[in-house]
Amino acid sequence: MAKSVNKVILLGNVGKDPEIRSTGGGTMVASFGLATSERSKDPQGNWQDRTEWHNIVVYGRLAEIVRDYVKKGSKIFIEGRLQTRNWEDKEFAGRKVYRTEIIANDISLLSGREESGGSYGNRSSSAQNNTASAANMDQRQPAGRDDLSQSTEISDEDIPF
Repeated sequence: MAKSVNKVILLGNVGKDPEIRSTGGGTMVASFGLATSERSKDPQGNWQDRTEWHNIVVYGRLAEIVRDYVKKGSKIFIEGRLQTRNWEDKEFAGRKVYRTEIIANDISLLSGREESGGSYGNRSSSAQNNTASAANMDQRQPAGRDDLSQSTEISDEDIPF
């Protein structure tokens, strides 16, 4: 069989607070809408924004993170895969309904707490401390010259071409 790829990458804003539920087996599931926008010029030269809405579904530990940190207005980056479900509509007997969703396998939260529009006061302090600790662990050298670059200068004669 030939190689195939099913990968989605989105950067957008959450349209409303995520819906949280659990499967029969106890796995947490979060679902929400994500808006992405595209800007283009119309025939008259005016800028037009076109918003596309995506149905996002997240399972397990990522669903817990979504529950705790994602709110309406949050800016997030998502990587995942497309999946289309179908079922028969109970109102219109025999009519098949299709829904295409992005099953997220990686999420990056890009909004600060104050930018997301939600209140984080009810979160556990250990989660807040862990998040703050991870954010403050910058392993990079301070801007400036390190010891190695101060001791070795490169001249034109050192370049091999």
